[in-house]
Amino acid sequence: MDTKELLKKVRKIEIKTRRLSNHIFGGEYHSTFKGRGMTFSEVRQYQFGDDVRNIDWNVTARYNEPYIKVFEEERELTMMLMVDVSGSEWFGTEQQFKNEVVTEIAATLAFSATQNNDKIGLVLFSDTIELYIPPKKSRSHVLRIIRELIEFKPKSKQTNVAEAFKFLSSVSKKRAIVFVLSDFISDDYKQTLKIAAKRHDVTGIRVYDKSEESIPNLGMVHMQDEETGELMLVNTSSKTVRTNYSKYYQEKVNYYKDSFAKSGAGTIDCRVDESYVKKLLGYFKRR
Repeated sequence: MDTKELLKKVRKIEIKTRRLSNHIFGGEYHSTFKGRGMTFSEVRQYQFGDDVRNIDWNVTARYNEPYIKVFEEERELTMMLMVDVSGSEWFGTEQQFKNEVVTEIAATLAFSATQNNDKIGLVLFSDTIELYIPPKKSRSHVLRIIRELIEFKPKSKQTNVAEAFKFLSSVSKKRAIVFVLSDFISDDYKQTLKIAAKRHDVTGIRVYDKSEESIPNLGMVHMQDEETGELMLVNTSSKTVRTNYSKYYQEKVNYYKDSFAKSGAGTIDCRVDESYVKKLLGYFKRR
């Protein structure tokens, strides 16, 4: 992709997702994700209705009238976007590939965080950490993240979600808002997710295509595994083959939902032919 085409794509995504974050997600994001705590701001005279637990007894004794401590919420937060760039993300039977929907969702979340004056970081992962961009603020930083999401070429096509959570725990010592965008066709990440979720506010966003859920009866078909490159001849007319595939796929989905639920983390399911706007809004409001 040449520079002119890349900039055009970045601009197109910026216009669409920034509008969404400005008009739809800004307030929802702000009210959903609170600051890390309360910091002391000042003291003022006690007014009727104030919480007596906030009375500053030293100042009250000095002036011989009640004064209270005023606290402000620590608003600055850090958002970490963890994005799966493995081979299975380059799949789609509708108008968009999964990775294109992932890019739009990530950009919308990033601009929502920018509105809130929060820092945004990015982790691109396959079965290894492909790229890490430390959290920063500014529009230019978000545009760099979008550029990477569009044009980055991973070294590996396979997936290891556990490796991504291990990396998160090693680089993010302070609490962060974490969105993991993947199809979650993976397993063995329950323990590392549990560790990460103890420190961070974690949400898994599963982006999938409806054609992945089952195999249609098409007779003998050549199929290629996007992550391993393996080419195989599959008899899709076999009910056993179709049943086994559906069972395998559902096991991955169940593992994802169970792992996040038991870790106290949130989940959002976004099918590529459905509106991710409604899914995100619904999730923010439920929280």
